[in-house]
Amino acid sequence: MVSAPAISTLSELRASEYHPRSIREEMRQNLIASLRSGGRLFSGIHGYEETVIPQVENAILAGHDVILLGERGQAKTRLARSLVQLLDPWLPIISGSETNDDPFCPISAYGRRMVEEAGDRTTIDWLPRDRRFAEKLATPDTTIADLIGEIDPIKVAEGRYLGNEEVISYGLIPRTNRGIFILNELPDLSERIQVGLLNILEEEDVQVRGFQVRLPLDIMVVASANPEDYTNRGRIITPLKDRFGSQVRTHYPISIAHELTIVEQERGGGDIGGINVVVPDFMADLIAEISRVARRAPDVSQRSGVSVRMTISNYEAIVANAQRRSLLLGEPYAVPRISDLHAIYPSTLGKIEFETFGATDVRDVIDRIVGEAIRNVHVHRVDEAAVMALVESIEAGHSVEASDRQPAAAYVDAMKCIQGLSAVISHLAGEDEPALLASAFEFVLEGLHRNRRIGKVPASHGQRYGL
Repeated sequence: MVSAPAISTLSELRASEYHPRSIREEMRQNLIASLRSGGRLFSGIHGYEETVIPQVENAILAGHDVILLGERGQAKTRLARSLVQLLDPWLPIISGSETNDDPFCPISAYGRRMVEEAGDRTTIDWLPRDRRFAEKLATPDTTIADLIGEIDPIKVAEGRYLGNEEVISYGLIPRTNRGIFILNELPDLSERIQVGLLNILEEEDVQVRGFQVRLPLDIMVVASANPEDYTNRGRIITPLKDRFGSQVRTHYPISIAHELTIVEQERGGGDIGGINVVVPDFMADLIAEISRVARRAPDVSQRSGVSVRMTISNYEAIVANAQRRSLLLGEPYAVPRISDLHAIYPSTLGKIEFETFGATDVRDVIDRIVGEAIRNVHVHRVDEAAVMALVESIEAGHSVEASDRQPAAAYVDAMKCIQGLSAVISHLAGEDEPALLASAFEFVLEGLHRNRRIGKVPASHGQRYGL
């Protein structure tokens, strides 16, 4: 970020080229400049380029407050925070002002008094853009004091009268004057607090314990909500709902590619010295497809949604299990396999809600979701005609054991027993590294099983295909 201007007094600010503008005009002009230059806004947000982002840009150009509607894990908060990019690098305020007073037009009693007493010698501070937004998670116990303000007993004890506006300790919204206020989960605010919020945003006044104060705030409000809460339960007072100029519907990634881009950007998990982690494309697609199947599964609550966080957690879990195998077996490559999928059950259970919880075994629900995902990916990744030799070999009595404890070399030996199979598996794996071949082999076996071409029974340490 560029350094703050050297201007330190009101007289210097008057002599400069600075011209005050509203928060909406500031964001609008900066967006116009960015669009003209071809700059990319909202970095780190993927899959919204043709859907959500154009709607948000239209709302900013129109000068609207915005509510983002979407299920959990749809980057609503990240999108709202990214709007800070559209603010100027630095903003001049009266030094010591709690409400970021414009030196040319202060709104607080403190700001007005400072200008009256010091005139052109009023000192100026410069506020960076990353301090010009506030964020609050709405909860039922949120109070007027949290959002707007409260009488400060310490200021009263210092000798100020209750009729003096300076006895108020301002809440988050006044402290975000000339900035962006983000309110997450708006429907969770009680109706009484919603009325107070409406007053300060629409009528520009509020009562704090009987003390009425005019606060002509210059603020942009971005709220988020789950559509179920916002549209069906009547938990938003109508005047407040009407206050938002634009309602933007977010969504989950439309394509597997978008989902995996987000996973690669957000996933954690550290490297282990001496072990190379390689996730084959078909296994990455499978992890993403599991989430996509869950988003339309009747046994999963679609009101709560299935977050991309589940894809991320499942990806991390299956990689961790592959790393654990490499440590135990002393193998240099950690490559996730179908037999590692048991590791995603804990991470999946923590990320979704079930419609039939208690009425059926949730692990059976997850298994059905995983099975459908395997079938979907298998049909796009594997030419069944190319693996007919494997099917025929198993029908003739051959069997293959698969386990997350089994060394990769054992799979290579098993493939050599079936004529023509090694070439097919090598093509799917992309190279002849044993760990990759083992992963591809398991994927082919499980896909054939899920499509009811070959059988599978439990074995001592895993599963046996072919009996």
